[in-house]
Amino acid sequence: MVLPASLRILARLLVVATAALVVSCGNGEQGARITVGAGDSVESILLAEIYAGALARTGARTSVEPHLGSRADYLSALDAGRIDLIGEHSGALLAFLDTTARDRTPEHVGRALSKSLPEGLVVTDAADGTDLRPRVVLSTETATHDNVRTIADLAPRCDQLTVGVAPVPDLITLPPALEQVADCAFAATLPFPDAEALRKALLDGRIQAGLLTGPPAVVPGSTDGLTILSDDTYAVRAENVLPLLRKGALDERRIEKLNYVAGELSTDDLATMIRRIRDDRAEPAEVARTWLDDHSL
Repeated sequence: MVLPASLRILARLLVVATAALVVSCGNGEQGARITVGAGDSVESILLAEIYAGALARTGARTSVEPHLGSRADYLSALDAGRIDLIGEHSGALLAFLDTTARDRTPEHVGRALSKSLPEGLVVTDAADGTDLRPRVVLSTETATHDNVRTIADLAPRCDQLTVGVAPVPDLITLPPALEQVADCAFAATLPFPDAEALRKALLDGRIQAGLLTGPPAVVPGSTDGLTILSDDTYAVRAENVLPLLRKGALDERRIEKLNYVAGELSTDDLATMIRRIRDDRAEPAEVARTWLDDHSL
């Protein structure tokens, strides 16, 4: 049957109106674009890709803005509304916001951090499986000879020891104040350019203790011949990964998605992914996508 011209025009208008309604509804579901920021470290860029990818799977429109600079720079970007979300470390962020804070355990750090956040910023769940604290190390020969297995064992003799400090690369940076160990005042502190130089100095006996600014798994082989001292009492302040975001930037469903990510992320996962990006030149977005798929996120 051939429709009259007036009915054909009406039919076309209805099709256009229906299509516009569908697009409108789709945009309403996605809402405003969520911009996830990142500092300059590999870890920060990786976390941004993980968070952006996870949120995109809720239907959100997301983008990543990398290379925002230092902690002060990306906090300014959050404050200005240039970004909505960024990955952080709990202890380092607390130290930056409150230089007088003395809290060390994950629970206490979390509470103190929530109180210290500027108006308009909030955090979601910390990833309990991530432990990015600095590690105190001794040569295995020394640790065995002196029967030292924990930082608490070492504390009574710290004032007799020279400690070397070396950075673990590609992690979100720590404020210098966190390169310290509670109740352990070393006689002297020497900086080293990297973990390998620190390891050699320990094995040669030029220093008696070492402090790596993050988990050694990021730099394989960095603790060969060394013993990592356990720290169940948190002489070194807790450092867990967590998202920092603008209040109201995410609805409950998307906050829950980030909490699922926090429940799955581990220190070993982060170290493995950082090495893939740094050593194998893998794309951060692809590494993040694989991890999300592997964890059904």
